[in-house]
Amino acid sequence: MTQNSASKLINGDALHRTKQDKKAGGNGFVKNHCLFQQKRHRRPAEKSHHASCTSLYKKPFVESFEETPLLVAVLTYMGYGILTIFGYLRDFLRDWKFEKCHLAREREEQKDFVPLYQDFENFYTRNLYMRIRDNWNRPICSVPGAKMDLLERVTPDYNWTFEHTGNVLKDVINMGSYNYLGFAENTGTCADAASECTVKYGVGVSSTRQEIGNLDKHEELEILVARFLGVESSMAFGMGFATNSMNIPALTGKGCLILSDELNHASLVLGARLSGSTIRVFKHNNMQSLEKLLRDAIVHGQPRTHRPWKKILILVEGIYSMEGSIVRLPEVIALKKKYKAYLYLDEAHSIGALGPRGRGVVDYFGLDPSDVDIMMGTFTKSFGAAGGYIGGKKELIDYLRLHSHSTVYATSMSPPIIQQIITSMKCIMGEDGSTLGQERLCQLSENTTYFRRRLHEMGFIIYGNNDSPVVPLMLYMPAKIGAFGREMLKRNIGTVVVGFPATPIIESRARFCVSAAHTREMLDKETSPRTHLAVRYIIITSPGKLEKMILLPC
Repeated sequence: MTQNSASKLINGDALHRTKQDKKAGGNGFVKNHCLFQQKRHRRPAEKSHHASCTSLYKKPFVESFEETPLLVAVLTYMGYGILTIFGYLRDFLRDWKFEKCHLAREREEQKDFVPLYQDFENFYTRNLYMRIRDNWNRPICSVPGAKMDLLERVTPDYNWTFEHTGNVLKDVINMGSYNYLGFAENTGTCADAASECTVKYGVGVSSTRQEIGNLDKHEELEILVARFLGVESSMAFGMGFATNSMNIPALTGKGCLILSDELNHASLVLGARLSGSTIRVFKHNNMQSLEKLLRDAIVHGQPRTHRPWKKILILVEGIYSMEGSIVRLPEVIALKKKYKAYLYLDEAHSIGALGPRGRGVVDYFGLDPSDVDIMMGTFTKSFGAAGGYIGGKKELIDYLRLHSHSTVYATSMSPPIIQQIITSMKCIMGEDGSTLGQERLCQLSENTTYFRRRLHEMGFIIYGNNDSPVVPLMLYMPAKIGAFGREMLKRNIGTVVVGFPATPIIESRARFCVSAAHTREMLDKETSPRTHLAVRYIIITSPGKLEKMILLPC
């Protein structure tokens, strides 16, 4: 593949040695994507390339992803193997009526029918997920702000069903919500404005935008969003997931090619599949992989006929919610311009959470918004509301108004939701006459830096970019997923634990979402010695080395 100054990338170029100074490439190593901070010597031929590549960035871009240590990987596979063996044993007992199966199954009189339920495909749900199901779907009975109240529940049948005790767990520190700027609140300017809007407009519209569901509030919101993003026009939708899944099919179809990052969200994947386009996947944030697909697409064209593709669309996200990584946008744009492709940027997690003005990953890198063809994002995270948007050229938005299923068939966005978005967005832009928005942006940045630094100092393996408010902390083994979530809740800390199939089988993790609403005292409690012991009971590895297999007391 030709290496040129605009598109040659340094993905994985800086594979630094660990504290033990082992050879790079082995297990337990930190792969740092670090511009301006590489210390290894370069050959003369590399100097010009490095200068041209780093010129795309205006500040250091640091990400770290430590490979799973070999011993941890082996123990993890052994854990899943043991769970699988016992799962087959329990399924055998269920078939012979020694153990009751609580999942949906055909009645005895329907045994000659074609099976309605996929029995074997539910093996994972029955025998693995059910063991730790108590870590998810916990009912909240308060505003999901910096702290929240949880309904206490117990299970009499090993997580098949739950019963509420009537007790409430008060003031649980919320480290799981995407409330990046702290606008998910029931007091303050946003709540007051939404309340007044409800009195004037009601709660629902009961119609689509193309019929009689188009309010002046919708028009005001879309004008504001376009100004916020720095684009010609924008369009709002009532559901963030549908913004991707229903609009991508309107943009591409048969004879088009979609190049998708392997870690893209399910909404992007579904939208690509519904479009009927050919889909090819490139390695996460790996620009060599993306450029190879682009070159092959142009050289070979469509399969069999070898005709040129009608369209080539690149799908990426701003912040990847499971990895905590930030898209290498300057390099993606360089490739997009070189090969004349289109770029679809999903800023669901980055809008409001990145950039000096809170305007997403484009603002974070100081790029021109016009270089991104389709700017998509949601109002469900930083704005504390619901729905999504697409921004771009006026011709694009006018086209979507006529062809998007989310516009033609979906009910319009609720008026109080619109008012919540308008008020919070004006606050971020400073148009409310206060500095509250800028203060929250600064607070989020400070909290992110502090929280990541404290976890790193405590020896934990964390993924992602230094500036990402999504902080994945690695657990690896399946038994630790449930134990971690339960131990944290005992200490009044609510967090999200994630395992297979949402992550690779040997990369289970806990995911913390930092908010501007979190105080330093909350973050200190999160990383306090007592919590540290609880976490160390779960985590037994530290960057670059495997510690002794000793479970510390809680």
